[in-house]
Amino acid sequence: MTKTHSFFTLFLISIVMIGCKSEEKKPVDFKSITDAYFKEKNGLNPLEATQNGQSDFNDQLVFEMTDSYRKHKKEVFEKVVKDLNSVDYETLSNEEKNSFDIMKWEADIELDLLKQNANLTPIQQFWGTHITMAQYAAGESAQPFKTQKDYTNFLKRIDLYSVWIDSAIVYMKKGIDEKVVLPKVLAEKVVPQFEALITPNVEDNLFFSSVKKFPADFTETQKSDFSKKYATSITEKLVPQFEKMIRFLKNEYIPATRNTSGIGSIKGGNDLYKIYVKQWTTTTETPEDIHKLGLSEVARIKTEMEKVKNQVGFKGSLIEFFEYVRNKSELMPFSKPEEVIANFERIHTAIKPNVDKLFSLQPKTPFQIKRTEAFREKTASAEYNQGAADGSRPGTFYVPIPDVKKYNCYGDEDLFLHEAIPGHHFQISLQQENQNLPDFRKFSWFGAYGEGWALYTESLGKELGLYTDPYQYFGMLGNEMHRAVRLVVDTGIHSKGWTREHAINYSLENEAESESSIISEIERYMAIPGQALSYKIGQLKILELRKKAQNKLKDKFDIKVFHQKVLESGVMPLALLEKKINHWIASGV
Repeated sequence: MTKTHSFFTLFLISIVMIGCKSEEKKPVDFKSITDAYFKEKNGLNPLEATQNGQSDFNDQLVFEMTDSYRKHKKEVFEKVVKDLNSVDYETLSNEEKNSFDIMKWEADIELDLLKQNANLTPIQQFWGTHITMAQYAAGESAQPFKTQKDYTNFLKRIDLYSVWIDSAIVYMKKGIDEKVVLPKVLAEKVVPQFEALITPNVEDNLFFSSVKKFPADFTETQKSDFSKKYATSITEKLVPQFEKMIRFLKNEYIPATRNTSGIGSIKGGNDLYKIYVKQWTTTTETPEDIHKLGLSEVARIKTEMEKVKNQVGFKGSLIEFFEYVRNKSELMPFSKPEEVIANFERIHTAIKPNVDKLFSLQPKTPFQIKRTEAFREKTASAEYNQGAADGSRPGTFYVPIPDVKKYNCYGDEDLFLHEAIPGHHFQISLQQENQNLPDFRKFSWFGAYGEGWALYTESLGKELGLYTDPYQYFGMLGNEMHRAVRLVVDTGIHSKGWTREHAINYSLENEAESESSIISEIERYMAIPGQALSYKIGQLKILELRKKAQNKLKDKFDIKVFHQKVLESGVMPLALLEKKINHWIASGV
């Protein structure tokens, strides 16, 4: 090669190199991207932001069903994808890579959901804006009522909520036109929820609750001023709108509702359900695969139930044993709601000495047990509501007690582990308290991980000193069966055309829940397709990872370290959790 050719070659190479450099991704401040993402998510979900203690959003409410909101939401998540594309993934730390992957996953699923028509059913009986607003109005939930600004904030939310009801009606009418409506039985359940918010005396209205709980430092003038403003908002804005919604539901919506149970029967329903399955399981498993898994788990757990039935000396069939457990008077010992709460406090006390043996990582957030509010108690399940990240509001385990004399306690030990400690309270509180996570992850939620963790903790009962009573152990099996049945009935209802009655009968044949409880559960699955799948899918993955770690690490396996590794980074899609645990196992620590 001549010098001329060499020089020309080097010149071409340098030009190519410059061109390559111009195409390289410039260094970006990844923290600024995650911070912006958190702010955008709060703006899209201000009620959830309040739940997460983000006070800047306490006076806001979005009209999530509207075309304009959905257009804005689409723009937000398209920008998230664009921002992520500007990041050099390999320059990120391991935890930053987790954040990147989580943001990408969330953006993709949200953009998929926005292509569907779920906004045409903005109200159902289980959760949503109308439920959250009523909970906040009670003055004992996430909405703060400590300052004049707090009271003014909620007045602004009330104003927006009265308009929100109009928007909900507009889009429900569009749903009627497109035959995208709720099942009749669910729409009928919504009517009494609104009826309960109309009272002869404004002082008895749920939205007046905070006025009865003024802070001690409020002056008489301030109290009088807010009392008048709240009374006016209730009587002139809210009650007329509640009445309007009730008339609409009774006269227009319910007559147009469907008799089918699953969303597979409505326009676009099959595609929507597949997205919900992906969203709630964070996997690519199909409804058919999940249905088969559910049938397999039901058969396995039923075998364990037979052992308990034989242990207590019951001679009938398992279905007869279910009925026996449902109606056993010794398992319904309470005469006052306070006694139910006291029983959960007893369980809490019983496990405390053993919690330290399994968990080196424990939250600082305080914890409390409360009865579910009266307005929603008849249709509610036991649940956990997270505390404030700064500890100013405790995590709360809500227990519905609609009829205390029929309250059966056979599953209470297991229920406490799931909803409270070391289930949701540990997982959610530790996530919120973790200063190494960006804010959007402190307040993130993936059902498969979060509910999977809570269901996994039910299996720790014996290690925590519980399940010494065979009926309480049967309660654990019953609750696990309940989650296995969910895999079968949720997919059955929404992808196989099962009726509500078919699903109810299948549940009655395979679990010991009361018929009234099973009916509420089936109607819950009808209202929020796919959510019920998250529990068992997540639990099985965590159990699989624990078994793998024990087999690989042998004597080096430490249950406290395993629990720390699962919990320390907060919720994430299951594939990311598996990747994290596999890395820990490979390190041999």
